[in-house]
Amino acid sequence: MKVLMVGDIIGAPGRRAFARVADRLRCEGRAHFIVANAENAAAGSGITLPIARELLDAGADLLTMGDHTWGQRGFENDIGSEKRILRPANFAPDLPGAGMVTVQGSIGSVTVLNLQGRVFMQPADCPFRAADALLKKAPGGVPIVVDFHAEATSEKTAMGHHLDGRVAAIAGTHTHVQTNDARLLPRGTGYVTDLGMTGASEGIIGRQIEDVLKKFNLGLPVRLEVAEGKPVLEGALFDIDLQTCKCRSVTLVRESGE
Repeated sequence: MKVLMVGDIIGAPGRRAFARVADRLRCEGRAHFIVANAENAAAGSGITLPIARELLDAGADLLTMGDHTWGQRGFENDIGSEKRILRPANFAPDLPGAGMVTVQGSIGSVTVLNLQGRVFMQPADCPFRAADALLKKAPGGVPIVVDFHAEATSEKTAMGHHLDGRVAAIAGTHTHVQTNDARLLPRGTGYVTDLGMTGASEGIIGRQIEDVLKKFNLGLPVRLEVAEGKPVLEGALFDIDLQTCKCRSVTLVRESGE
């Protein structure tokens, strides 16, 4: 099974790029199952149920979230109505939504786990212990892929080694910058520190250049508008053996969304 994991989708440009590229990769047989991080899909912060359904209809088998999960008012009332949207499993346990789910894809089932880091991030429970607890509940004989939404590269790498051999793939999200370290870990887990982003390639991590420069130069609160321009989809393809539930190869993806 070829699992495509897609970096943070940023606003309308990112959603358009995702729809175009996801359809193309499926038609070419390059992706059988698609996991997309959508925590920036609604105007750059959070998601709404209509936008989630737009992305699911466009080709995502499952959507993961992160620190902007509740960025759109009222989404806490909607997340429970669509099991194909995950929020980080190490959020407070009484919050709505789930952090892990098994979804039937075109050629088999995949279990997806969503976690959030704690270094340089908003407070959350320990992602390492949350992962350990949930993996005990995961169905056997089904590949497990993990979206670890975290800032620090060290924390992401540590999680990769912590889960090596217990999951098929782990990909970092959140920084919006694709890292050049896609590889197989010693016990057969596919790994990359950050998938990158899906959105306008000529902004600053998906935002208007002028807004970001004003924020850095003046230090004042600035609304960071979503950048327009040439769209790109970034992510990684994990080739997973359905018999062993281990990863055979990892390939970085960077495709034009035009």
